Amino acid sequence: MILYPVFVHMYLELVYNNHEDQAIKLMKKFSREQEDYYQTDLQKLAQVTKKEHMKGNEITDTFKSNEFIIRMSRDTLATLKRHLQEKKQSIILNIIQEHLYFDMYEGMARTKQQIDSVAGSIIGEATRADNKTKVYYGMPKEPDYQYAAVDDDEEGEAGEGDKPKKKKPKKEPLFGKKAKSDPNAPPNDRLPLPDLKDNDKMEKVKALREASKRVTLGPETLPSICCYTLLNAEGKVICSEISDDSSILAVGFSNSNIKLWSLLPQKLKGMKSAEQLQDVDHDAEDVWARIIDERNVDTTRVLYGHSGPVYRLSFSPDRSLLLSCSEDATVRLWSLLTWTCLVAYKGHVYPVWDVRFSPHGYYFATASHDKTARLWTTDHHQPLRIFAGHFSDVDRVLFHPNSNYVATGSSDRTVRLWDCITGHHVRVMTGHKSPIHALAFSVEGRFLASAGADTRILMWDLAHGHLLAELNSHTAPVHCLAFSRDGNILASGSLDCSTKLWDFTKLSEEVSIEDVNVSHNPEIRNNTESYLLRSYATKNSPLNHIVFSRRNVLLAICTYDSSL
Repeated sequence: MILYPVFVHMYLELVYNNHEDQAIKLMKKFSREQEDYYQTDLQKLAQVTKKEHMKGNEITDTFKSNEFIIRMSRDTLATLKRHLQEKKQSIILNIIQEHLYFDMYEGMARTKQQIDSVAGSIIGEATRADNKTKVYYGMPKEPDYQYAAVDDDEEGEAGEGDKPKKKKPKKEPLFGKKAKSDPNAPPNDRLPLPDLKDNDKMEKVKALREASKRVTLGPETLPSICCYTLLNAEGKVICSEISDDSSILAVGFSNSNIKLWSLLPQKLKGMKSAEQLQDVDHDAEDVWARIIDERNVDTTRVLYGHSGPVYRLSFSPDRSLLLSCSEDATVRLWSLLTWTCLVAYKGHVYPVWDVRFSPHGYYFATASHDKTARLWTTDHHQPLRIFAGHFSDVDRVLFHPNSNYVATGSSDRTVRLWDCITGHHVRVMTGHKSPIHALAFSVEGRFLASAGADTRILMWDLAHGHLLAELNSHTAPVHCLAFSRDGNILASGSLDCSTKLWDFTKLSEEVSIEDVNVSHNPEIRNNTESYLLRSYATKNSPLNHIVFSRRNVLLAICTYDSSL
């Protein structure tokens, strides 16, 4: 545990004191003995051979300004210090005392497997203090839109004078779940949200009606999969996204364009001109239908505005807006009624890698090369919160299902959870050995799945910040994760041209929540084969995006690569 940080600080001391030759010899002799997941960092560090090189280098800045964190039992630490004193290793002892922080705990020392599972971050492990803040991971009670959904379904079925029909049995479990209050849910007024418009309420009703018809998934009832393959686009497609109602596909390209396709027989409609809108009755109940120009339709639309590759796209919950982020350091908000750019948000000064709408709309979050994530609202051109604390690029950002928290994945190989109200991190989770490319929250909000270039999928318990499981079956970086709408299955998509389905119900049932609550060293499950339900291969087409539809059909986007 301590060899790597001690080795780095020895090297930096030699460079700082102008002992260039000795520093190079030290690096050549001992760098290969360090863990595999530190080799990339050591290759970058080996380029620093003079004192002048140290300024502005990401790794040297991180080690000089932060203590490397190691979690160790009190008895083990006492034994280590006693051994170094007996051997008169004063230099190593000084480095340990000055540059390492030991997060001590009482009890048995951890096993090597437990240590290796949470190692790999640039700054070591997370301290227990980092994960002590209470997290409201539950889901608040939603307004009762279901009655409107039931009424709409039954409207016209009963004749005049007939007795009202009873609810269908299959709908009761769905709506029953909605009615329960979650003791771990945040107060409804904790995060300010704008009032829902009539159109938003209708969209909620539509979603509930779709949800009432979905299939409950499990080991015996695996989902149907619909895979869209993009042809003649290798090296051009960077990102893709499907709207929540599975009606529109958006793709971001390296030439700065965004292209949208309708996935339904209906074409993409545009709004009437300003002159025609003057004749529309804005108080009419069907105002949304009246402002649409039935003649202004097309199967595809192209959005122009960015001046660099488009890295990420995100639809608003009501499908009327689209967010995009780019290498040009801007985030753009597009109207899917006028098919034009409404706002260009210019808070970041470096490329923006990710952008995500909140599940409730209005708020959105961004992740950037400037090592920060930011919280915005669509009606303000400046960010509300800046989430600063990562030591490298923030590659991924995702809202918690209750919109009160934002999760980030970084090239510093940590996952963090941030409170949207305070702007502070409330969870720091270490264990990845490479940059993180995908995040997904479980439906009930307690668990977080993360994956990245190390090909592994890690499962975290947000209640205490513990690593619960490590799923290792992919052979290339994992770029997308998605939970089924009922929360029973986790799907993963990778550059190894495969989609895998995992039994999340079995995993969550096997985790003993009581043990997790009291133990500093919970058991980490890594028996991958027992949770893997099925693996589906594409034909030379790396996965770009996966999502479950409202009826639990798995939709996948991939790009055909003729070189594979």
